[in-house]
Amino acid sequence: MRAMVVDDSKAMRMILKRLLVDCGYDELLEGVDGRDALDQIVAMADSELPGLMLVDWNMPNMNGLEFVTEIRKLARCRLTVLVMITTETAVERIQMALDAGADEYMMKPFTKEVLLEKLELIKAGM
Repeated sequence: MRAMVVDDSKAMRMILKRLLVDCGYDELLEGVDGRDALDQIVAMADSELPGLMLVDWNMPNMNGLEFVTEIRKLARCRLTVLVMITTETAVERIQMALDAGADEYMMKPFTKEVLLEKLELIKAGM
């Protein structure tokens, strides 16, 4: 299974990728910010698209909310699961992310169990 981690923190990308491996993902991509990730997605063939993207909210160049909004404009990414990961805890911010097209929302810090739970919730809702 292929997933992409979009976060400007190299340490966080490493942590998230390790968690994804533990969750069964074996092909991992990364974007250093929303713009980098979007450019990669646009350049990919449909068969290369990740099925899951974990996206940080606060990033330079293109933040996570902007990234989610742009990804949802791409018809070929309509089935891609988007999980916003952030320290933003206000209910209004969570609603903004969901309205933009995020499938789920996780607050930092979190554990592997929380990630697994969110992925199960997403699967159950499909």
